[in-house]
Amino acid sequence: MDTAEGAVPEETTNGPLRFCMITTFYPPYSFGGDAIYVHRLCTELVERGHEVDVIHCADSFHLFHQGASQRAFPASRGITQHKLSSGFGPLSPLLSHQTGLPLLKTAEIRRVLASKRFHVLHFHNISLFGPGVLALEPGYPVLKLFTMHDHWLVCPMSVLWKNRKQVCDKPTCVSCAVRSNRPPQLWRHTGLLERCSEHVDRFLAPSRFCHEMHRRRGFHGRMEVLPEFVPLERANDAAMERLHERPYFLFVGRLERLKGVDEVLPHFCSDGPYDLLVLGTGTHEAELRKQAAGLRRVRFIGWVSQDDIHHYYRGALGVVVPSITYETFGIVVIEALAHRVPVIVNNLGALPEVVEETGGGLVYNTQEELRGHLERLAQDDGLRAALAERGHQSVVEKYSPQAHLRLYQGLIQDAWRRKFGAEPVDSHVVARRNAR
Repeated sequence: MDTAEGAVPEETTNGPLRFCMITTFYPPYSFGGDAIYVHRLCTELVERGHEVDVIHCADSFHLFHQGASQRAFPASRGITQHKLSSGFGPLSPLLSHQTGLPLLKTAEIRRVLASKRFHVLHFHNISLFGPGVLALEPGYPVLKLFTMHDHWLVCPMSVLWKNRKQVCDKPTCVSCAVRSNRPPQLWRHTGLLERCSEHVDRFLAPSRFCHEMHRRRGFHGRMEVLPEFVPLERANDAAMERLHERPYFLFVGRLERLKGVDEVLPHFCSDGPYDLLVLGTGTHEAELRKQAAGLRRVRFIGWVSQDDIHHYYRGALGVVVPSITYETFGIVVIEALAHRVPVIVNNLGALPEVVEETGGGLVYNTQEELRGHLERLAQDDGLRAALAERGHQSVVEKYSPQAHLRLYQGLIQDAWRRKFGAEPVDSHVVARRNAR
């Protein structure tokens, strides 16, 4: 049953909110930054007294990995997980990918939505649910949000990385899908996405760049900017284990061509006073290791858990973020700054925006500028300290859990009033922990 715009909910809400997160990947069935954000958001909401359910698709995860990931975040009390396993294995996500509909997942999603009266349905990565999941209505008043973790709404590849070799200058989606070894999604040419998007009350862009790029590519949903956040507990951890003998710069992220590590390696070919540590794994790892063979200043660490990664951050001269496609935010940037480590970023996508907002790093346009920034941070202790401190303070003020939940709460309150003409919940529930 559809909820009419402006209808007043029957339930009087004078307590915590009930959230249902719907996302393709969630720990331990996950391997990307979107799942990290969802886990962090769920954890913060539960700690503030809210109820949180998460619907995720194990079938989709098993398309890429067998068995649950060992890279899972620790389970959080109070988060109820609903793992979708259809019994048809990869057929479920493949059908959704090709039809745009959550065909083999719909019954279980409806069961969860009927199990309690949620206040907020918050969609995240729905690439293997299909846009049809947005149109599912629970039969009671509910607010629908969608966080744009990537460019899936305007790009079948999700990352605006064209033909597996360059940043997308203009859409040629069918040929790009074929060249990227993906089956084209014909539903993208039927208006299905546009119709289903009308069921969403607010689309949340993590950066101004992401907002503008979606507008430029023809998406017309109601969007607002809500930056991501990073926990700060580790930032004040005075204990620091020495993990590398020489001074080093750090790369953190998936090892894919579009992440740009290839452009950084040449700066560590000759002898020098600092090294490069590469944290992460991915499909491009073997090629990168081949390129770095014989480079004594480059060390591949592999995957590092969230419990241990702060040691690498805290010991670094700086963190290099050399992505050569359009990032929608730059979570590694604020993670580095949370640990008082400055950053060097490519002038592309949302990365320079985050550096501008924090004042915690340097932006490069050319390889010569990248080399110069590496040398400056390695040699100038004063510059390094000033960028680190300014960036850290900005993260505390703008990208902390408290700052994020304050904006999130305000957005929900405003959207609910506009849709239903009433307050969804007493604001003290969220504000109570924000004031700490």
